[in-house]
Amino acid sequence: MKTKVLMVCLGNICRSPLAEGILKSKVDPTKVFVDSAGTGGYHIGDPPDPRSISVGHRYGIDITKQRCRIFTVDDFKKFDIIYAMDKSNYTHITAKASSKEDLEKVKLILQESDLGFIEVPDPYHDADSGFENVYHMLEKACTIIAEKLDPKTR
Repeated sequence: MKTKVLMVCLGNICRSPLAEGILKSKVDPTKVFVDSAGTGGYHIGDPPDPRSISVGHRYGIDITKQRCRIFTVDDFKKFDIIYAMDKSNYTHITAKASSKEDLEKVKLILQESDLGFIEVPDPYHDADSGFENVYHMLEKACTIIAEKLDPKTR
């Protein structure tokens, strides 16, 4: 049975698509399913931000086929682990939880790293360097997550 992981940010065009793409590149797709969503419905159906696509390409990760969708209550049933990019999204997600089991699925993604940060900053209004910074934070966290999900992954 596959472990199902959901990455969540605000618009589902910057951070969570990168997190989805990075984790997918590190796990066996027969063992782990990865998706992403946003807590805000600003970009439903849109591809990721061109700057996220660009930084992904720089590191061999193609996220061009992803499309933005909104986080729904049904995601608690569909996913085993839900990673929020920041405290605001964590609060939005947990407010929709209907059980202790739902709440236990939700974590801040950087809790999985030793970076010392709690939140992945939203690079949307930042320069390209903000996207680069976010990529490296997510890459480190996703490496640790992949190892926990399947110790034999690369």
